[in-house]
Amino acid sequence: MKLTKEILDSVRHIEGFPIGKDEDIIELSDPPHYTACPNPFINDFIEKHGTPYNEEEDYYEVEPYSADVSEGKQNPIYNAHSYHTKIPHKAIMRFILHYTNPEDIVFDGFCGTGMTGVGAQMCSNPDKDFKMQIENEMPKVKWGPRKSILNDLSPAATFISYNYNSPVQIKEYKKLLSEIIVDIEKKFGWMYETHHTLGEETQYDNKGNIIKGKISYIVWSDVFICSSCSEEVVFWDVAVNKESGKVLESFKCSNCSATLTKKTVEKGIENAHDYSLKRNIKAVKTVPVMISYNVGKMKYYKRPDANDFDVLRKIDSINIPFWYPIDSMMLIGERWGDSWRAGYHFGMTNVHHFFRKRTLIILANFYNEAKKLSIGNKLLYVLTGSLQGLSKQQRYRLFSSFPNMILSGTLYIGSLQREWNATDWMLGKIRGIVNSKTNHMSDDNYIVTSQSTSNMSNMKSNSIDYIFTDPPFGDNLMYSELNFIWESWLKVFTNNKSEAIINKTQGKNLYEYQALMERCFSEYYRVLKPGRWMTIVFHNSSSGVWNAIQEAILKAGFVIANVRILDKQQGSFKQVTTTSAVKQDLVISAYKPKESFVEKFLMEAGTEEGAWAFVREHLKKLPVVIENNGVLDIISERQNYLLYDAMLAFHIQKGASIPMGAADFYKGLKQRFSERDGMYFLPEQVNRYDEKRIRMDIAGQLSLYVFDEKTTIQWLYKELETPQTYQDIQPKFLRELHQIKHEKLPELKDILTENFLQNEKGQWYAPDLNKRSDLEKLREKNLLKEFEEYRIGKGKLKIFRTEAVRTGFKKCWRDKDYKTIVAVGNRLPANVIQEDSSLLMYYDNASTRIGD
Repeated sequence: MKLTKEILDSVRHIEGFPIGKDEDIIELSDPPHYTACPNPFINDFIEKHGTPYNEEEDYYEVEPYSADVSEGKQNPIYNAHSYHTKIPHKAIMRFILHYTNPEDIVFDGFCGTGMTGVGAQMCSNPDKDFKMQIENEMPKVKWGPRKSILNDLSPAATFISYNYNSPVQIKEYKKLLSEIIVDIEKKFGWMYETHHTLGEETQYDNKGNIIKGKISYIVWSDVFICSSCSEEVVFWDVAVNKESGKVLESFKCSNCSATLTKKTVEKGIENAHDYSLKRNIKAVKTVPVMISYNVGKMKYYKRPDANDFDVLRKIDSINIPFWYPIDSMMLIGERWGDSWRAGYHFGMTNVHHFFRKRTLIILANFYNEAKKLSIGNKLLYVLTGSLQGLSKQQRYRLFSSFPNMILSGTLYIGSLQREWNATDWMLGKIRGIVNSKTNHMSDDNYIVTSQSTSNMSNMKSNSIDYIFTDPPFGDNLMYSELNFIWESWLKVFTNNKSEAIINKTQGKNLYEYQALMERCFSEYYRVLKPGRWMTIVFHNSSSGVWNAIQEAILKAGFVIANVRILDKQQGSFKQVTTTSAVKQDLVISAYKPKESFVEKFLMEAGTEEGAWAFVREHLKKLPVVIENNGVLDIISERQNYLLYDAMLAFHIQKGASIPMGAADFYKGLKQRFSERDGMYFLPEQVNRYDEKRIRMDIAGQLSLYVFDEKTTIQWLYKELETPQTYQDIQPKFLRELHQIKHEKLPELKDILTENFLQNEKGQWYAPDLNKRSDLEKLREKNLLKEFEEYRIGKGKLKIFRTEAVRTGFKKCWRDKDYKTIVAVGNRLPANVIQEDSSLLMYYDNASTRIGD
């Protein structure tokens, strides 16, 4: 199939259409498998490989995946090409094998390097040890390739994904690449030669010729200006302890002996002529301070000598005859994004400023030779894979055994930089990529598209069998900035208008981010088949971003069934009970309810029958048994308060009134479902749990973080299963309490009086379900009285009772008084709304209904 300008015009309206000339987009693409723009052939792929959805013939029933996942990153496939964030393909394979059958279609709308596609394809040919491990965990596993649709907003990401997933003739591939490098070495090997010296004496062979060594790398050092005498100070000379390899926090000026730190000095600035831009520029001054080289098999180190500086001057005078990118960074130039830092990006306004002249010569020659060949774009994969390691981002640490010292997720330029021999580095990259290639990849198994996930209009509804995704999270990574250097070599750039990130330069805050993520998850919901699953990997330390993601998932229509923490130290999942858990990686399992259930629910919305119908449907989707290190885990989503939260959220997202309070809900759970270890099960599930429970112990109760009134009450219900006096409870409570600054938390005695009962011995205990409803009504009355003060007041609320706001919002929702929710919400600090999932849910949905 061909990609023409006419076909480009048919998809140009789709959000995320990249920035670039049509001819460059067409040249970069390999249709139908990969297009560097919205792929117009996706539905053909679905038509060929997919199965139409028919609910009457659909017998798919799968619990959320809840086993431990621990996969290392030391794998040739994982290491073939760098990226800012990447999940090992074997970890993804576990999820794909659990949720899908061979030939099912898997979708990843934020594909990055395409590991989801690699995992899908490798389900046909796992290594022996992995296969044995999976078959022990999943006895009914079905091996065979899955099909994948991979999308990313970044043309760099989709280019990498395409190369990870596309097959090559490995021998021919290696031969062509090696020939290019050998030819470049013949022409430019002299740039990496240095005179062999011992001490300060040049060494000669027995014929009187100077012995030359082959440079492995050169260390460059920043030059600083002493704040005391204004003389230049070479950082390497004064701040690096050559014996220990440590960089000193404070150091002496080599001229006046003043004590300096990096914070008290300024970087040296030099005037230079930019041959590429044909103008003079100012740049941070760096000087070469050490050369590592080999003579035969022996390694040596030396300070650059006069000959080395002659070579640098000769290199600097070369007019590079081949194309290489000189684009302004982010097409802006100076101060080009949130990744820009004045301290180390001064003068680095264009792409080529991230590379030294010697490196640019090699890269430009490689690009020119690769583009002459029919599989040139697959050869350019070596170039993009080498760019970071060969850039000025490559830091140097004395005695470090790691060759690649890039500070991941940034464009950081260190004060000590290592300039590698570019041809040697690329030969190493060729070996790595060749070792990562497998003969089991097929162009028939994947399709790659470049667009925004917020508009997948070129993909059929209800056509996808499973979604695995690792989306951008807030301001964690500035993808379009980090990918720009790669994309400058590809000549096609990210259109970041719909990039879902928090970014000051782009004018995007948490609200814009959430709105974009809602649109993306809405598209995920549309294309996923009903009753199927989506797995979201989350890593962010902000509870506001975590709540924004949850709200986006729920607002799209998904129901969250399971959230677990990936414990990297112990390689296992643990339950999530609080937003403080977002400091670790989370795996979120969400499902799309069946259409018949949604239709039936909407007919019964706001009634008790509708609420219990949701609970029954939801319990079907929750894991029944989770084993962890020989014991059963508590499944938090099966506990009463989280079932109530799930029911509440589903009603609000569907615009339905809430049919009952928590106490009546808990009472109804007891009457309708089987309770085991504080969890609730359907009749057909409880026998399976009981069989396991007879043979295995249950893990300790989940620890509850006490930080506001709601979590205090939850903690007390657990604590007061055994009656205790106030004197018993108070010291324990104070140990657990981590009160939020804005929280107007009632006294412990008042919380006990409003929610619990006392016996004749003066001990507090949890009321039975019949009495809990009456207590809840009394407590709600008091909370609403306090909420009324917030409703009629003016100005920002600094200290308030969050539980009163929650209760007030709940009543306003029941009364369809959306304006009050928004009005009071606007009086709360913005971070409070964003960091409280309950308040955010009410506020966001109320705003939608009044058109804000």
